[in-house]
Amino acid sequence: MTLTNWQILDSIEPPTWMWERVGKFAAQLLWQRGFVSPEQVSAFLDIEAYQPTSAFALPEMAIAIARIQTAYERGETIAIWGDFDADGITATSVLWEGLGQFFAQGDRLVFYIPDRLKESHGISPRGLDELRSQCEAADQVLSLIITCDTGSTSLTALSYAQELGIDVIVTDHHTLPDDRPPVTAIINPRYLNSEHPLFHLSGVAVAYKLMEALYATMPEVPPQPLEDLLDLVAIGLVADLVQLTGDCRYLAQKGIEVLRQKKRLGVRMLLEQCKRVGDRPIDISFGIAPRINAVSRIWGDVRKCVELLTTQDEQLCKALIEQTEMANTQRKALQKRVFKQVQAKIAQLDLSTVGIIVLVDPQWSVGILGLVAGQVVAEYGRPTILCTLEDGLAKGSARSLEGINLYDLLKGQEHLLQSFGGHPLAGGLSFPIENLQVLIESIDRSFWSQYGVLQSKKITIDLEVEIADLNKDLFNALKQLEPFGMGNPYPRLLVRNCHFSDISNANIRTSKGQKVEYIKTEFTLSDRQGNRIHGDWWGHYSYELPDTPCDIVIELVDNAFRKRYDVRLIDFHAQSAPLTNEVPALAKSLTKADANLTIIDWRGKDDTIDLHLVTTICDRCPQSWQDLNTIIASARQANQSLALTYPNPQQINGKIAWQTLVGIAKYLSRTGKEIKRSQLVAKLGIGDRDILQMGFDELQQYGYAVQAIDNPLDPDNPTIRIKAITLNTTPPTLCQKFIQAANELTFQQQFFDYQLQQLAQ
Repeated sequence: MTLTNWQILDSIEPPTWMWERVGKFAAQLLWQRGFVSPEQVSAFLDIEAYQPTSAFALPEMAIAIARIQTAYERGETIAIWGDFDADGITATSVLWEGLGQFFAQGDRLVFYIPDRLKESHGISPRGLDELRSQCEAADQVLSLIITCDTGSTSLTALSYAQELGIDVIVTDHHTLPDDRPPVTAIINPRYLNSEHPLFHLSGVAVAYKLMEALYATMPEVPPQPLEDLLDLVAIGLVADLVQLTGDCRYLAQKGIEVLRQKKRLGVRMLLEQCKRVGDRPIDISFGIAPRINAVSRIWGDVRKCVELLTTQDEQLCKALIEQTEMANTQRKALQKRVFKQVQAKIAQLDLSTVGIIVLVDPQWSVGILGLVAGQVVAEYGRPTILCTLEDGLAKGSARSLEGINLYDLLKGQEHLLQSFGGHPLAGGLSFPIENLQVLIESIDRSFWSQYGVLQSKKITIDLEVEIADLNKDLFNALKQLEPFGMGNPYPRLLVRNCHFSDISNANIRTSKGQKVEYIKTEFTLSDRQGNRIHGDWWGHYSYELPDTPCDIVIELVDNAFRKRYDVRLIDFHAQSAPLTNEVPALAKSLTKADANLTIIDWRGKDDTIDLHLVTTICDRCPQSWQDLNTIIASARQANQSLALTYPNPQQINGKIAWQTLVGIAKYLSRTGKEIKRSQLVAKLGIGDRDILQMGFDELQQYGYAVQAIDNPLDPDNPTIRIKAITLNTTPPTLCQKFIQAANELTFQQQFFDYQLQQLAQ
């Protein structure tokens, strides 16, 4: 059964051998995720049982290795060209240390990473000139560039490098261009079949595979073992959110083993700074990676990050750690401030007609726009492009949601863009500001023609548990399946009929006790049996939690600092008291009395309905147990079958419905137009008169005058006029009743639709 936007996976009974090996809950997860044989389970759980794929399985690897061998034999100077996110920084560090076994660092080996605040992702002619000048100043003749995590689509710059007589080996994992770039070799797993075990490698993993091939080809040269680089690989893999399957999972597992040993000075001090042990992916995603990424987001230049990850100087490392902590603190505050500004701009949009949110503001820092765009996607359920403006050029980041390929949508607008690149769900772009309006209209038109409708965000729920299950045993059972990430997501747990108490919120503080402009709510979760557990809700205020019984979606986390296990709140559905109180008696009467009732599901099959055969028609979805009982009783009393002909219940998102209603109000007020109630219901997906009136009441409190004009020819479909009188700033809780009622309506309809489906089977 699906509740609002929740997709609850079926509870299954895994085979006994699997249950005995990993426990009930972990066995369920493995079975759900397609691991059904002992061999599959062993390869997934045990690193030694997995056979890693040869680096030479990557196309053009042999060509790349041959060119590097030539550079080694001739004593050439090689430059590493990296990228400024955690994947690119760790990839640069892997090549810096790995190639440093063959080429003297600083003498025959240099690296270059663009400044995030001044340059874009990828290779640029400007950057090539700067890199060449740096080499010439050091009496070095640059003859070979090896990229990492970048370069596949930098066609203009690659042609320029060719003109300069510089060979280029591209190692990357981003989307490929239509034609092969003009390079000596391109090593990109995107050339492989999507089912290939190397297909999902991130930038750092591709760089590692290059070093793996080089070490295998020239084993007599490197004095340090290749495996010493694996902790860097784990950091980049986890930070870049690639699918952790095949060799990605294997490398992440091996890398975390090395990470746990804390041999690398910079990694050890980063873990100490963020109070992490280093034995889990979450230590990377919530500890190391944000601090590394924050440097480029706030200051642009990340060369010191490579130094941090590779230096053996403890004093230097300590100073660099302090800089990363300061950058991360500033990043949090800046991200929250820009998100608020973005929300203010979105409030001016008509969300009923906007498919993709595109916003530009010259005051925004380009470094945090990707993070904020991700927040907007999560909050509003729409692909989002956010850009800053500099010298007439809009430059920023794009984020999308599952099922909507934003890269393809942007690719169709290449004539309007100066540059773009990335993945289906994320990318970067730049374009002349004069193209903004045309771009918005073109990409929105492409979106509606290709996808047709906005879908509510779905949360997949893996397991249903009780609060009593949320303990060390469950945590350790789930930990067997780590590392979690794309392709192997962190388990989402459903807990029914529980209460929030001891609710409070406060700003997060830095390690030095300074407040950061970023909020979280803390609470205690309890059930009727008296079981309790502490929890957090990041980025939300205490007033947002309801005081009614709830079904909630959570993740179980290890709070090492407090030496306990907590829950992280993902989503909740507040129950209504009538629904909760009515269930036992009425549900029992249904199961006893309806054994002989025939229920036929004719929804969506209007052309096959024979009304002469069935006279009891159910043309609306019941919304309560009493409603359901009345419908079934009428069929039983008439001794007739019951035909379900109502439309499938819509998955309404209350927050989006409210935003759409406000957008429509702004449009009607601005244009002086009117709307029929039926049209409004179709746009909002809410046909309940009481809930719609609740929305009107809250609009009036917001400062709009709402007028319903009766239509004598259609009494149930009045004309709605809305006009702005005096708009007020919306109090935090103003629209909560409407949102909760809309979400509850969806829950009730889906719940009782499910009950009828069960009876119809």
